[in-house]
Amino acid sequence: MKCRLGCAACCIAPSISSFIPGMPQGKKAGERCVQLDENDLCLLFGKTDRPKVCGAFQAEFDICGDTREQAMDNIIYLESVT
Repeated sequence: MKCRLGCAACCIAPSISSFIPGMPQGKKAGERCVQLDENDLCLLFGKTDRPKVCGAFQAEFDICGDTREQAMDNIIYLESVT
């Protein structure tokens, strides 16, 4: 599946422990990444300083569902059980 532009669930719902420019300690689950613009698009997309974990994420229906809300719910759930 292709990523839904402006969804940003994968940039908000999960915790990210690796360095993010502007967030040197990473981010907590549910915290908005500082690299999201006003349209919820990643300012680091395609750049070398984008965290590897972000670049490795692949949109899949089982995680992303049909809507941003489903994606947020699914990722929050997965975050809580790991």
